[in-house]
Amino acid sequence: MNLKLIMALVSDDKTEAVLKAARDAGATGSTVITNVRGEGLKKEKTFLGLELTGQRDVLLFLVAEPKAREILETIADAGNLDDDPGAGIAFQIAIEDAVGLRTQEQALLKEIEESL
Repeated sequence: MNLKLIMALVSDDKTEAVLKAARDAGATGSTVITNVRGEGLKKEKTFLGLELTGQRDVLLFLVAEPKAREILETIADAGNLDDDPGAGIAFQIAIEDAVGLRTQEQALLKEIEESL
């Protein structure tokens, strides 16, 4: 089975909307890493050494390759990633091999069949 890893880096106020949208588009699960920090084109403002930026989360989705682009586009829409500067980014990476998916294999195959 060909898999893709979708990573979405979004502000924490958009996390739930992106998770729901990805699930609705066919993602069967996710991992959320909270309270990460990053910089964009412009350095964030500080006040007395404290950063004035909102928290960001990293969302990880391991998805079947045929559904990956649709899920990625749904994430972009839900998070307004192409419209709001600094809203975040999402991208996909090809997965060469994975273990620990035997219990989810039937659900993943069913998602692929339904999408075709």
